Amino acid sequence: MKKALSIAGSDCSGGAGIQADLKTFSAHGIFGMTAVTSVVAENTFTVVDIQDISPDNIKKQIDCVFDDIVPDAVKIGMLSCRETMLAVAERLRHWKAANIVIDPVMYAKNGAALMEPSAIDTLIAEIVPLSDVITPNIPEAEEIAKLPINSLEDMKQAAIKIHGMGCRAVVVKGGHMDGDAIDILYDGESFYQFPAKRVDTKHTHGTGCTFSAAIAANLALGLATEEAVRKAKDYTLGAIAHAPGLGKGHGPTNHFWLSSAKT
Repeated sequence: MKKALSIAGSDCSGGAGIQADLKTFSAHGIFGMTAVTSVVAENTFTVVDIQDISPDNIKKQIDCVFDDIVPDAVKIGMLSCRETMLAVAERLRHWKAANIVIDPVMYAKNGAALMEPSAIDTLIAEIVPLSDVITPNIPEAEEIAKLPINSLEDMKQAAIKIHGMGCRAVVVKGGHMDGDAIDILYDGESFYQFPAKRVDTKHTHGTGCTFSAAIAANLALGLATEEAVRKAKDYTLGAIAHAPGLGKGHGPTNHFWLSSAKT
């Protein structure tokens, strides 16, 4: 069985963070493990409180995983501050982790900040170069690339700039654009587009977590980057389309929709 590690925050309402990652790993037949970076008290419409885990404890969580059940892929989500980023980067370099997928989580679906603005420089210097794939949405790509994004061409220019920061591939997600949801993958040589009709729903809590975890799962299964991204997008769109309609705000998706579709 293939294994994957999620290094991310905990969402007590179950739709995002490590909870979404574990469900996504399971849906792909992957054994999932976690290193919790922050405990977030949140639900589908608000973030109430955030408590960061100490860098020393985060390091020990990562070490315990790699010292015993070595992951075939690593998904990184919420890293709220510089100290957390430095701790994660140090241990992943030590263990020579492979197939690292980074979702540079900066904001919750309701707009609440999940990353200190002062930590973006550390993200660029320490975390981005570790990634085999990084998956910023448009606001995150604008922050990282320091470029305004208003078109597909702007997305491509941001992807080029982010790739130049040391990652192997960049997926700029187009969900914040009007019209069809078009994601752009750039691997340093070629661009690939992944268009999809927009699903008319408010139930999109944790979609970024789910998408990046699905890419990590597919890489762990041995898929090439383009195919891993393509399958992850199809999976995430299905999870959105089959959302169970839970919560008062932006509800969670259905991570096990494929199993439901087969019954």
